[in-house]
Amino acid sequence: MVSGNNNDLIEYNQVEEVNAPRYATEDEILASFGYKQEMNKTMSTISNFSIAFGCCSILSGLTPMWGDAMMSGGSIAIVWGWILVSVFTFGVGLSLAEICSAYPITGGLYIWVSRLAPPEWVPIMCWLTGWCNWLGLTVAITSADLGLAQFLSSVIGINSPEYDAGIYWQYGIFLVIVFIHGLINSISVKYNGFFNQASLYWHLVGTLLIIVVALVLTPNKPSAKWVFTYFENDTGFSSSSYAFLIGLLQSQYTLSGFDSAAHMSEETRDAARSAPRGILYAIGAAAITGFIFMLSVNFCVQDFQRQIVETTLSPQMTQVFLDGVGYKWTVVFTVVIMGAMFFSGSALTLGSSRMVYAFARDGAMPFSRWLSIINKKSQTPVYAVWANIIFAAVVGLLYIVNTTAFNAIVSVNTIASSMAYFIPIFLRLTVARKSFERGPFHLGPFSDIINFISCFWILFTSILFLCPTENPVTAANMNYASVIFVFVIGCSVAYYYLRARKWFHGPGKSMEADPQISPVNFDDSFESVTLTLGGEKDGSSKSTIKKGSSTKQ
Repeated sequence: MVSGNNNDLIEYNQVEEVNAPRYATEDEILASFGYKQEMNKTMSTISNFSIAFGCCSILSGLTPMWGDAMMSGGSIAIVWGWILVSVFTFGVGLSLAEICSAYPITGGLYIWVSRLAPPEWVPIMCWLTGWCNWLGLTVAITSADLGLAQFLSSVIGINSPEYDAGIYWQYGIFLVIVFIHGLINSISVKYNGFFNQASLYWHLVGTLLIIVVALVLTPNKPSAKWVFTYFENDTGFSSSSYAFLIGLLQSQYTLSGFDSAAHMSEETRDAARSAPRGILYAIGAAAITGFIFMLSVNFCVQDFQRQIVETTLSPQMTQVFLDGVGYKWTVVFTVVIMGAMFFSGSALTLGSSRMVYAFARDGAMPFSRWLSIINKKSQTPVYAVWANIIFAAVVGLLYIVNTTAFNAIVSVNTIASSMAYFIPIFLRLTVARKSFERGPFHLGPFSDIINFISCFWILFTSILFLCPTENPVTAANMNYASVIFVFVIGCSVAYYYLRARKWFHGPGKSMEADPQISPVNFDDSFESVTLTLGGEKDGSSKSTIKKGSSTKQ
């Protein structure tokens, strides 16, 4: 009797296995790209989500630009603009999560494009996607850490009104912050996991503290009608609609960087499910938390003209807190916000370094041989971390020479990230519509309509954020986002056609281990990956170049 039941159970399980969809294992997916698992899978879903949520940091993204957004559409741009951007961004997240589930590999967007684009277009499409993705993530480090430097200066200004933390001091503080982020992200990845989980709880508890205390202690609160309907246009442009759209930059900037969850795929357990969840959880949690936070802050505005337009404190939210809850609580609030900014900058450094590592192991960046090295002790791409830190520091120099440089840096971050999102989604919607093999997470029959809406939104906002934010437009307040974006991407394309196209054919390399820094003998580990152009082996190299692989430069 027992034997019969066991046989029935075996037959039932066999039927279930036949009917169940068969998804490739993560090792099989890596092997299909010509890669080998090199990093330790120590991250859980919550750690993956924490990193993406840290990149979408509402306290880091919303606070520095809140005053500018209030003058570009008033409370309407803040409240309703946030809802509008959140809905469309979640649609973009759904589109990316579906592709991520099919290809859970470090490198994310750039890797996906190699499977979605027509064969003849794979190299240039991967190249453009990778460089846009890298530019967006790395410039985000600059914007997050500059925002932290601004807030730190405002705290000093509250205590000492005679103190003027000029842009040179702020840039100096910024350099210290990015250096610390470089150190943090050079240690073992398992400690980064704990660090980013701490970031999650800091954001949630800190935001709740600010909301409750600010609403309880602030006197003379505005009416609900004011919060939901007040409009202000101090941009200098006559069009109220244009002013409202410019005010969306704050929201769209904040809800970006969530693709960091995909970049941690090779360090995440069950990445085909965990990474897509990390993307969607990050957007959803940031959207809800951000809405409550913005609503609360707007209910604390007592005098729009004095607190936002005329205040000498930067960012203007500091003045609102100071008038509402007093000096001591304002210091507490700013410490919470600065902590969130610090965590956000660290998460962005982590995600962008994995992007550089993945891109460099295919020879797609200058100094790829160095940038693709993994430190054996920490299991992190140390050189990739510091390359991004140096670039972020150089971009920060723009803050010194232009009055609207911060907005331009934010615009570059938003545009570059958005274009990196656009390419794989557009390819999935068009040329790969029938050939795409979905993973455990998919959109079913709603895939095409969601992808179409996502493409529309990305193009619309990318064009919008290239436009000037103040009128009359002068050399001092011009939006130089287009200059930065075109210069970096233009140089990368020129480099591709002049040199890189000779060896770069998209993702794919030999199944040998990636180069690693040996704490005992660096020369041996570096020598083992020395390759030369033309596919010829160096006498000391054991690496082989296969079709579709890339020569490290």
